[in-house]
Amino acid sequence: MVKLILLFTLVPLTELYFLIKVGEYVGLGWTILLVASTGIVGISLAKLQGLAIIGKTKLTLARAKMPKDELIDGLLVLLGAAMLLTPGLLTDLAGFSLIIPLTRVRIRSIVKNKFKGKIISGSFNFGTSTINQEYSQNKEDDETIIDIDDYQEID
Repeated sequence: MVKLILLFTLVPLTELYFLIKVGEYVGLGWTILLVASTGIVGISLAKLQGLAIIGKTKLTLARAKMPKDELIDGLLVLLGAAMLLTPGLLTDLAGFSLIIPLTRVRIRSIVKNKFKGKIISGSFNFGTSTINQEYSQNKEDDETIIDIDDYQEID
């Protein structure tokens, strides 16, 4: 909760500070043009990357494989597009790093390792109380329910 409060107060204040400094250096008009153009270019790039990810997902599904990397890429591109819509230079930089394939591959690797560590340690909670409750209720019915606590990575 504290992290979110800091995120939603410090990031906009930092963005505002940098926009004012850039505005002092290049002028108000150029600063507005810079913010608008990064948004337009970024969203166009996000759309192209999104369509490419959809194509890769379809290809992976056609091969009867789970599109795990493509799903993470889709989430990262969506997050990057949202950051590019937020006015500011730091959020634009972060947004572009999530959309550009070269940097996104590295970020995807970090995200996968983070989630893998949380799942293995048992600290990743994704509605486990509901899942565990359904699991215990349906166990008597011989239904197959996948429990997050039983997750194992298979290569």
